[in-house]
Amino acid sequence: MTTHPTTGPSPDFSSERGEKPAPERADVLGGEFGSFDDHHPPAQELLDDCVHCGFCLPTCPTYALWGEEMDSPRGRIYLMEMAEKGEIPLEGAFTTHIDRCLGCMACVTACPSGVQYDRLLEATRPQIERNVARSRSDRLFREAIFALFPYKRRLRAASIGGALYQKLRPKSMDRLMARLPERFSRLVAMESLLPPVSVREAFARIPARTPAVGPRRGRVGLLTGCVQDVFFHPVNEATVRVLAAEGWDVIAPREQTCCGALGLHAGREEEAIARAKKLIATFERARVDTIATNVAGCGSSMKEYGELLADDPEWADRAQAFAAKVRDISEVVDETLADPRARRHPIEATVVYHDACHLGHAQKIRTEPRRVLRAIPGVELVELPEAEICCGSAGIYNMLQPQAAGDLGRRKADNIRGTGADVLVTANPGCLLQIRKYLDGELPMLHPIQLVDASIRGVRPPEMG
Repeated sequence: MTTHPTTGPSPDFSSERGEKPAPERADVLGGEFGSFDDHHPPAQELLDDCVHCGFCLPTCPTYALWGEEMDSPRGRIYLMEMAEKGEIPLEGAFTTHIDRCLGCMACVTACPSGVQYDRLLEATRPQIERNVARSRSDRLFREAIFALFPYKRRLRAASIGGALYQKLRPKSMDRLMARLPERFSRLVAMESLLPPVSVREAFARIPARTPAVGPRRGRVGLLTGCVQDVFFHPVNEATVRVLAAEGWDVIAPREQTCCGALGLHAGREEEAIARAKKLIATFERARVDTIATNVAGCGSSMKEYGELLADDPEWADRAQAFAAKVRDISEVVDETLADPRARRHPIEATVVYHDACHLGHAQKIRTEPRRVLRAIPGVELVELPEAEICCGSAGIYNMLQPQAAGDLGRRKADNIRGTGADVLVTANPGCLLQIRKYLDGELPMLHPIQLVDASIRGVRPPEMG
C-alpha cells in the first residue's frame, strides 16, 4: 500500500486481486464483460486506441497533483481493461480512482492517438452507479445533491434560507468550520461554495419571448438552466439582451427543466435520459432555429443527446435533430461579428479568460469566446498559465472530493493573480463559484456575455466598479 497525501491509501492491485475467495470472484467477475454488466460497458475498440504513450499526463489535474499512475487517464484506462477482463472488481480501488477523475477531458485534447476518454468515462461511471454499493454517508450525500440542484423551485426555496444564513452568519463561523472533523469536509465545502444570494434575482423570471431589436435574424431558444437561473440570473438577462440586440427573437420556454448534465456526468444515466427527453420535447414545441446555452457543462451534455438516446427508436432521430441545433452563446454571438447589429462601446480593462473544461475540451470551443471578447473596444485579453488544468469545480466534484478540488482551486487562483488582470471571465457557473472561493474577492468575475452586454449598452459592469 502507498499513502497519498490528500486522498489516503492507494491500493496495491496485485494483493487486491487475491482478496476474495474463488466462489465470490467467479460470481462478481465471471460475466461476458468481466466485471461490467452488459449495458454499454466501455467499448473494447475504444480501450484499444490507448497506446499508453503518456502525452495525457501533464494535462491531467489529478496526475499533476499526485503523480499517481492510476490517477492518470492512461492508468484509468488500464483499470478499465483489467475490469473488462474480469481481473479486478468494480468496488474498491477501481471505484476510488474513477471517482477521483474530474472528467475535465483535458486528456482528450492532448491525446495524439485520438483516444475518446470522454466516451470511456461516460460508459464506466454508470457501471459503478448500478453495480457498486456506496457507503451510507456517501449515498445520502449524493442523493441530497440530486434532490436539490436540478430543481429550480427547490433552489428558489433554498435561496431564502441561504440569504438569511449569509445575513446572520457570524464571523466566527470560519473558525468553527476549520475545526470540524474530516468526516464533515464535504459539508464544509458545500457551505464555502454558497454564492452571494439575492432572493429577488432567485425568483426573477426570464420572459417567455423577447422580440428582436431591428432586423430579425431568426428564432433562438434559450436554456435558462437550474443553478444558472436561480443564482446567476443576471447572466441569463444579459444573454437575452445580447441576442435580442443582435437580431434574434429569444424564446425561453417556462416549462423547461434540468438538461440532465449533472446526472450524466455523475453516472446517473437513467435520470439523464429522462431529463433529456423532457427538454427535447419542450424545445420541439418552441419551434426554434437554434438552441443557445450559456453554461458549458449543459451545452456539452445537450450536444451528446444523440449518443445518449441512440438506442431508443422513438427518440434517436429527435435527439440528433435537437443536438444539431445546440450552440454555446459564444458560437452564436461570434457568428454575428461578420454582420453586427449592435454597436460595441469601449470597456477599458485587462481581461483574463478561463477556459471552462466542458467548453474548451469537451466542445472544442476556444477561439469563439476570445474573438467575441476582443471585439469589445478597449479590452486587452491576456492568457492564463496552465489553462488546460481544471479549476477543480467539475460539476459536483468540488463537493465530493473537496481536498483535491481545493488544491486545484488554489493553483488556479495563483495563476490568475499572476496575470495582473482587472477582471476574470469564464463561461460556467461552477467555475465562477470555485474560483471565487479561492480568489476571495480579489478581482471581479463575470460570464463573457455580461461583458458583451455591458459594451452594447455602453455601461461598465457594476461588478467592475
